[in-house]
Amino acid sequence: MNHEQELAKERIAVELERSRRRSNGLTLDALNDEGLLAQHSKLMSPLVWDLAHIGNYEEQWLLRAAGGRESLRPDIDHLYDAFENPRAERVTLPLLTPEEAAEYNDRVRRQVLDVLDAVDISPAVPRQPDGSDVHRALLDSGFVFHMVIQHEHQHDETMLATHQLRKGEPVLLDASGDVAPLSPPAAPEVLVPAGPFTMGATDDPWAYDNERPAHTVDLPAFWIDTRLVTNAEYLRFMDDGGYQTRHWWSREGWEWRHRRNAVSPAFWNREGQEWSRRRFGRHEMVPSEEPVQHVSFHEAQAYARWAGKRLPTEAEWEKAARFDPATGRSTRYPWGDGEPEPRHANLGQRRLGPSPAGRHPDGASPLGVQQLIGDVWEWTSTTFGGYSGFRAFPYREYSEVFFDEGYKVLRGGSWATHPTAVRSTFRNWDHPIRRQIFSGIRCARDAEPV
Repeated sequence: MNHEQELAKERIAVELERSRRRSNGLTLDALNDEGLLAQHSKLMSPLVWDLAHIGNYEEQWLLRAAGGRESLRPDIDHLYDAFENPRAERVTLPLLTPEEAAEYNDRVRRQVLDVLDAVDISPAVPRQPDGSDVHRALLDSGFVFHMVIQHEHQHDETMLATHQLRKGEPVLLDASGDVAPLSPPAAPEVLVPAGPFTMGATDDPWAYDNERPAHTVDLPAFWIDTRLVTNAEYLRFMDDGGYQTRHWWSREGWEWRHRRNAVSPAFWNREGQEWSRRRFGRHEMVPSEEPVQHVSFHEAQAYARWAGKRLPTEAEWEKAARFDPATGRSTRYPWGDGEPEPRHANLGQRRLGPSPAGRHPDGASPLGVQQLIGDVWEWTSTTFGGYSGFRAFPYREYSEVFFDEGYKVLRGGSWATHPTAVRSTFRNWDHPIRRQIFSGIRCARDAEPV
């Protein structure tokens, strides 16, 4: 084993341990058995289901698919199949108890580390983008291990959404102060020049199938906001009758607003002339300087129209995030190709909410757009689908089955997203009505023709 592969395996082992420590902190260390077995919202699974599901997923892909080992618990595969069991029905299944789930996860992990030590994760030459040698493609540059690490962190973010929906006393430690500096005053929007850029990824060993392949996209010039929409700005929309004015809403959005009787972002409550919010069991006044979160696509679209703008397309968002006009390159992150650091972005649950708008100047894109990574997922106007040349790998159910079904793409990650599970090419998607996710708004507009 060469030095590069040794370092890659050490990184994988560290990230596997970090993800499990985080998962246990959101489940076994946070709630008693009753709280873990309960369904806190029909939108979400019982937390104990998520806990055992991450172990079962790890067993299927790292022990069986990568390591060629026999199943440890073939009797539970059907219980933790996310496509066979809708979230609202998982509480009725004969799930593992928290103690059983913890023991199972530990047993899986011990064998996974043995597999990691034994397999070859060097880059495959030639590469097998069509999956003709599935086993080699899974191990190529550690792809399958990266997939499992990201999967666990994605469920950790889902668990945080469950905690937000849970009624009761706080159980998660509140955020420490945000020590990242404020950006200097900047123009409210920047012009992204017309022309081609490279969108998507091909050689990134952490990229999912829906991020592939890299391809050239030629866009007309457009303007995009340098900062995320804040609570104070969203309150102006509300105070101007935004939720009562049909003109700002699409037909689907207006119907949703009426069905939902929505008058504010999720978890907000009016207290006299002010607004408060519930955040992980804490009640507090809405902070004006934070980016608004817990808004649906419909609310984001209505706000953008009220502001005289629109939501960016997915391609526009990615160009604003990673295109460097000085070099013509597309970088992995807005700040370059280096891994995220706390000075770059608010990621990984370091605080239980977004940083105030204008923080993290070191994370700005070459064009000066701020907080593109972390803080809140940003709705785009694009319906989720595959790029030209897309190939499902290693299974269709990760993304392909959701293509063209009305899901809207979100970009950039949130404060709850782990650094390994987001980059400028990463694509998230959800129903336009969803608000339990940590989603917010950035606006764009067309450039006037020259």
